[in-house]
Amino acid sequence: MSQAENHADLQIVGMRCASCSSRLEKALNQLPDVSAVVNLATEKASVTFDPNLMDVDKLIQTVRDTGFDAHVTRDFAAEKADRLKAYQQEKLRFFISLALIAPMVLEMLLMVFEVHLAIPTWLQWALATPVQFWIGARFYRGAWASIKHGSGNMDLLVALGTSAAYFLSVAIILFDIHQPVYFESSAVLITLVLMGKLLEMGAKAKASSAIEKLIQLQPKIAHVERDGEVLDVSAGQLRPDDIFIVRPGENVPVDGVVLEGTSTLDESMLTGESMPQTKQTNDKVYTATLNHQGMIKCRATAVGSHTQLAAVVRLVEQAQGSKAPIQRLADKISGIFVPVVLLLALATLVIWYKIDGDLSYAIINAVSVLVIACPCALGLATPVTIVVASGLAAREGILVKDAAALERAHKLSVLVLDKTGTLTEGKPTLTDLRPSAASGVGELLRIAASLAQHSTHPLSGAVVEYAQTQATMPLPITDFEESPGSGLRANLDGVSYLLGSPAYIAQQGVTVDEASILALQMQGKSVIAVARQQVLLGYIAFADKIRPSSRAAVARLRGMGIRVVMLSGDNQATAQAIANQAGIEEFIAEVSPQDKARYVGSLKDKKTLVGMVGDGINDAPALAAADVSFAMKNGSDIAIEAADITLMRNDLNSVADAIDLSHVTLSKIRQNLFFAFAYNVLGIPLAGLGMLNPMIAGGAMAMSSVSVVSNALLLKQWRPGKPVSDSHDEAAANPENASSQLKA
Repeated sequence: MSQAENHADLQIVGMRCASCSSRLEKALNQLPDVSAVVNLATEKASVTFDPNLMDVDKLIQTVRDTGFDAHVTRDFAAEKADRLKAYQQEKLRFFISLALIAPMVLEMLLMVFEVHLAIPTWLQWALATPVQFWIGARFYRGAWASIKHGSGNMDLLVALGTSAAYFLSVAIILFDIHQPVYFESSAVLITLVLMGKLLEMGAKAKASSAIEKLIQLQPKIAHVERDGEVLDVSAGQLRPDDIFIVRPGENVPVDGVVLEGTSTLDESMLTGESMPQTKQTNDKVYTATLNHQGMIKCRATAVGSHTQLAAVVRLVEQAQGSKAPIQRLADKISGIFVPVVLLLALATLVIWYKIDGDLSYAIINAVSVLVIACPCALGLATPVTIVVASGLAAREGILVKDAAALERAHKLSVLVLDKTGTLTEGKPTLTDLRPSAASGVGELLRIAASLAQHSTHPLSGAVVEYAQTQATMPLPITDFEESPGSGLRANLDGVSYLLGSPAYIAQQGVTVDEASILALQMQGKSVIAVARQQVLLGYIAFADKIRPSSRAAVARLRGMGIRVVMLSGDNQATAQAIANQAGIEEFIAEVSPQDKARYVGSLKDKKTLVGMVGDGINDAPALAAADVSFAMKNGSDIAIEAADITLMRNDLNSVADAIDLSHVTLSKIRQNLFFAFAYNVLGIPLAGLGMLNPMIAGGAMAMSSVSVVSNALLLKQWRPGKPVSDSHDEAAANPENASSQLKA
């Protein structure tokens, strides 16, 4: 693929089954430098192409040449309107077809009660003809398109089956053959297929309801402040830096930052976190989150497609349109399925004719084989489950980038955790000021704040923030020099001062007290030292508090049979203290981002499936090296692009939830594939043995797709926090036992 590449999402019209999506995917991928994934459940093609060799118009033309139609995917509301229109048209055709077959169905039902209502064969012919060639015209069009491309699909099977029954009946009438006619079989079969598609369309709409709910949350009106007046304008008209007001009970119209006011906002629709979040000056607010009590004035920072909500919707759509590796099996089978079925139907026709000598009976049994074997359920088994699962994940603040990551997550055997921002809150706070005999508390803080005021290091920020709370003003400095990650040097009133890690200070020739430093580090604190020339002025200690949920989350992960390893850039003593607080037995301290990536790679070398949890920015090398990467959002938009799975709620329990959801999703996919295979494995022999009437076969075929989609919808019963199994629950409740079992 060329370095300069474009991406297009195409909405496909006319796909009926797995064979259709496989044929279209193959046609698109045969184009020069084109990579395409076609999803039957979402009826979309995700296409990456070289703009120097291909454009969207050529892609759409290829789709049309393959027998379908396509257009560039529009906004959700427009696509929903089209789907609703198509659904209404399908429903109208179904009821017309139902009305036409009603007399023939009534005749069959009355026969059960030994009431014989003889409908003339000419009337049956008249009723069945519009069903066959008007209502059923789509099957002929689809069949012809598949034949032109040297393949077969559901349309071909239905067209052949119903045509055989219809034309056999016509021959019986025209040649006055003393045999029953089968107009009701062909007409009822087409009606049942239509009914199945209607039910399938409704179920698929429910499967994709997660995106619709997200989009509906965005408010239509915003209160914008312009020239001292507050005006109500469309939320879509807001631009970056516009000032807007959010009143109690209203939703935030766009992403922004609070300028004035204090309130609590419900961010559960983005993060899955049920507790309202307090917002005050300089805090970020996000589109569609609900303002509970106070009025806040905000400045817009991201609007339209650049908001956090839009990014979430894009990611969910991307996941729903991607293809899980397990789908490859169904794709391979569907590619050869229709030709095999045609051979089986032909064999059924020949064998029954030789055995019984009754051509009409042989044809009807062959028709049953054609109809029962339609591969609709097989094509829907995986993608519709992924659609439901990715929507569920988004509801809980778990954004899955692609289906492959969701499939791999439950196979993880090792999970590597970054310490800062993952196990801890990621915001150090100053806890101790330990001046030496050469200084005092006030002087130590003032000098440290003066040196730290121009540094961007988190510990420097914590010093300045604490100094502000103590009304300690930093002094002007000169000749500022910083060694990233180690320390800094500056002049104050012509005198050289140092601030940095004890190791950095010691390298400058200053004597430090290792015992005092170690005592603080053993409490899980980070320590820096301050010196004037060669004289130590004291130590400052910081604590990055462990998240309240981290210990329980680690126990839960270990209960799932996952080996948990913590990596930290901190010294050995501080890392040991944090690991103890989190219940982690295995950790490595004083590692750089590059070392983290190498460690993840070394675990993979041992044929182990490795996951990595980090902040999505500093841990990017390790995240990229992992088999499945999880990024804690921490308020950064970059995290959404940094990992396979982004956790909108900064809680390690979300990792366990994602792994749990992966487990139940793969279980549901396997169930669906088993049912789809079992349906055909059992149905085809029964039809071949003459034990299935074509109408029963048609009804079973229609309901098989509905049953697969309905089974996928049962995933909506999943709730986060539930253990994968009873044994997992027991282990999570007793992490010591889980640890001993892992060691054994």
